[in-house]
Amino acid sequence: MPNERLRAALLKNGLTPAQLAQRLQVDVKTVERWIAGRAPYRKYRYAVGTLLGTDESYLWPGALTREEVAAVSGSEIITLYPHRWAVPRDVWAQHFADAKQEIDMLTMAGLFIAEDSGTVRAFREKAEAGVQVRLLISNPDSPAVTLREREEDTGPGVVASRIRNVLALLRPLRGVPGIEFRLHDACLYTSIFRADHDMIVNTHVYGVAGSNAPAMHLRRVPGGDMVSLYEESFENIWASAEPLESGA
Repeated sequence: MPNERLRAALLKNGLTPAQLAQRLQVDVKTVERWIAGRAPYRKYRYAVGTLLGTDESYLWPGALTREEVAAVSGSEIITLYPHRWAVPRDVWAQHFADAKQEIDMLTMAGLFIAEDSGTVRAFREKAEAGVQVRLLISNPDSPAVTLREREEDTGPGVVASRIRNVLALLRPLRGVPGIEFRLHDACLYTSIFRADHDMIVNTHVYGVAGSNAPAMHLRRVPGGDMVSLYEESFENIWASAEPLESGA
């Protein structure tokens, strides 16, 4: 069966099979066999993924065994924190400072981010340097927010007010080229803070505030699928979210 993902990735990057073969120093017929469906050796899968800006597990999802995927995915975990508040402030600062291409944030409110003037300033500076910044925040009027208030027993309107406070604190970033806001209606299970191939994910626990729930610091490893799983989750919510107008 033809590898349509590989074919599409080549087209997206403006490369022909001959050009890919030249960069990898292999015969063009070898690349054509890959497109036709044959899986290359792992060193070439890694090299192709790097050149095309994608993961080998996406291009060849069946190339690794379940055991291999599980082992590699475990290597993506840098640090586990029992609570989000246990993540050191310098880890957060360095996390965003290291971004060269993309910063993504998916939260219900994210007040601890919005209240940190250094992080807000870093978002602006990164956008001015060409980094794409995407901020996904809950719609304060959504049923998911009302449900969270009930589950955490915060009282009516508490979480919604927190979200509106975040939107007010982040208002200076609205309209900045390279920074895009969207409001989502998702029932959020995990908050995601991504900087290129690094990610801090804050799992949500029923009845527990996000600051007290566990957090993981992840880094993409070729062949692993934890980071890509959370990236896919972000993209799905982003696609269905509503843009927040700069003057709203």
